[in-house]
Amino acid sequence: MGKNVLITGGAGFIGSALSKQLQEDGHAVAVLDNLSFGRRHLAGVFDDRFFEVDIRAREATRKVLADTRPEIVLHLAAVHFIPYCNQHPVEAADININGTINVLDAAQAIESVEQVFVASTAAVYPIADGAMDEQHVLGPMDIYGTTKLATEKLASEFHLRTGIPTIVGRFFNAFGPNETNPHLFPEIQRQVLSGARTLKLGNLDPKRDYIHTEDMSRAMSALLSKGVSGYDVFNIGRGIEYSVREIVAAFERQLGEPLTIEVDPARVRKVERQHLLADVRKLKAATGWEPKWDIDQGVATLLTEHVEQ
Repeated sequence: MGKNVLITGGAGFIGSALSKQLQEDGHAVAVLDNLSFGRRHLAGVFDDRFFEVDIRAREATRKVLADTRPEIVLHLAAVHFIPYCNQHPVEAADININGTINVLDAAQAIESVEQVFVASTAAVYPIADGAMDEQHVLGPMDIYGTTKLATEKLASEFHLRTGIPTIVGRFFNAFGPNETNPHLFPEIQRQVLSGARTLKLGNLDPKRDYIHTEDMSRAMSALLSKGVSGYDVFNIGRGIEYSVREIVAAFERQLGEPLTIEVDPARVRKVERQHLLADVRKLKAATGWEPKWDIDQGVATLLTEHVEQ
């Protein structure tokens, strides 16, 4: 039976895919988003189910939850482009920490909420080789990861305070359509679709665990449907890591043309981890979930997507 669901950040990259998935699963979805990074049409809901609100606006956030009375709250709203967070640390902390406090307090204030999902990130992990499970020692290396570790602590404290089952999902690197930040995939996509065959990129050798947003959304839906009790944390990744060079090679295969890489010093991160790989055995054991999208399938769809240059 479908639930009444509220997604904060539901007009963003991952949130929009989640909105689509949950509606396909039979849930009634409402979206709260201030559209600073998201786009209205991506939310996929009618106007009476869309609320243009900033989670830093405490009373406005509380009113949305009071008016919609969701049974499930999925909190994805955040600023998460790491270079932006590094350049605007106060704003990042305000949105990711204070905004989360406002959302969780609003969820506590109404009696309808049965379950909460809070988005975290693989950036809470330290530099390490090999796949990291949920018990791995934590140690963020940037302001974004630091704010998200604080978010996890707030989610845990929320559960202890309210008894409401609360899931934290540590997102690894997402890819797919409708990206709203200039990460690797949309940057290559933008350059290739503009006609470039020499790509200007930054660090080439670091490897990341890339997971398609549809697979992420199915994982979140599966966690909700399993009725996870208490407070629990799950990695949401694919369990395979790829270097930038390997991603470019996937674009070459789908494009059918060779691509040249030119390192742009302005894009090179001075501090960079070489590996970030998810151990997703816990997620699979809890839900039976398996990823469906591989890199080449995802790249093929990106090459047919209309992108504003």
